[in-house]
Amino acid sequence: MVDLLAAVDAVLTRSPDLPSPDARARLRKADKLTQQQVADLLGVRRLAVARWETGKVEPREPHRQAYIRLLAGLAIKHPQSADPATGDLQE
Repeated sequence: MVDLLAAVDAVLTRSPDLPSPDARARLRKADKLTQQQVADLLGVRRLAVARWETGKVEPREPHRQAYIRLLAGLAIKHPQSADPATGDLQE
């Protein structure tokens, strides 16, 4: 029973998924932000943001949660760009 509860807790406490790498870039561009501006905001190098947007690397904590929050806020701000089926931005 303990293993079952631990498995449920692991699902409940996992971090939210990021949108696809392409959607990350489209969301940033929808708000007319540069990679450098996002990098400055999150306290990382521009190259890190570029790698996140190509899918070469996934952001790690604490930057991951901040990046997820930024992208979620941008999706709310730019609903015309959101794909209701996936939450990703449309081309």
